[in-house]
Amino acid sequence: MIKKIIPAFFCLLLSLQSFAQENSDSVISIGKKMITLSEVVVDNKLNVPALIDRIKNDTSFYKAFRNLHILGFTAINDIRMNDADGKLKAGLTSTTRQTRSNNCRSMQTLEEKITGDIYDENRQFNYYTAQMYASLFFTRDSVCGEDNMVTGREFSTTGKTGMEKNKERLKMLFFNPGKRIDGLPFISNKTAIYDDDMANRYDMEIDLVPYKGQYCYVFKQKVKPENKSDVVIDEMTTWFDEQSFEVVARNYSLSYSAGVYDFNVQMDVEMTKYGEYQVPSLIRYIGNWKAIFKKRERGVFTATLFDFK
Repeated sequence: MIKKIIPAFFCLLLSLQSFAQENSDSVISIGKKMITLSEVVVDNKLNVPALIDRIKNDTSFYKAFRNLHILGFTAINDIRMNDADGKLKAGLTSTTRQTRSNNCRSMQTLEEKITGDIYDENRQFNYYTAQMYASLFFTRDSVCGEDNMVTGREFSTTGKTGMEKNKERLKMLFFNPGKRIDGLPFISNKTAIYDDDMANRYDMEIDLVPYKGQYCYVFKQKVKPENKSDVVIDEMTTWFDEQSFEVVARNYSLSYSAGVYDFNVQMDVEMTKYGEYQVPSLIRYIGNWKAIFKKRERGVFTATLFDFK
């Protein structure tokens, strides 16, 4: 009899421990947002509404990229365009060095390897994905008079057409994920994932975890399976420095199909510190998209930035 009771007792004990662990988290509501807080976040008495406001109005992520306009750095660039089977059909790997002098920045290509038809006969990129990469990280001529200010600097497609308009839309999605983006056909009202009318489509959670030698609050927002067709941002996870609340890293997945175009994109960004400046050190992108009048593109790129000056 005792032999039967002891195993049953341990099973009950394990069940109680599991139950206690599952219920150590707390769920709070802010507007229509239901957010799960880990036990350590509860113990830290984090001001969650203030954190949500910080997330919605964060400029540190964009600021880190603006800092690249006033610094020198070396970059290892890897752009790959794949076929439907995932095999490389065109690519570019290079090492570039940006220098800044007399309030101007310029870029030098230290080495470059080309695969397939990444360039046309005029050394222009054949692929839209590569063009987008170049617009963000390559400089053809000297650019002068720039600063790293973000206050009062708004993204806008007003007055822009063609490639310039599409680059601006990309920057909106890239630098301001989670905010409403006007000018994106069919999806403008689907990007504001922190607003109450979108929030109930997501599961949200906040935790405090170690990340590369520092403690960070990590905010994760993931679409509920039944709402997948109603959103553009499927999942976004952001790590915030525990003290400064600067963005330390961010991973996000976006997808949508609107008939005339569709896309499925994953992006990861990691930050580092150079003196007082927060700067991106690693950017990864995997994208599959199709726009009207354009061929489908399956692109992968990685930018590794270092040796800031």
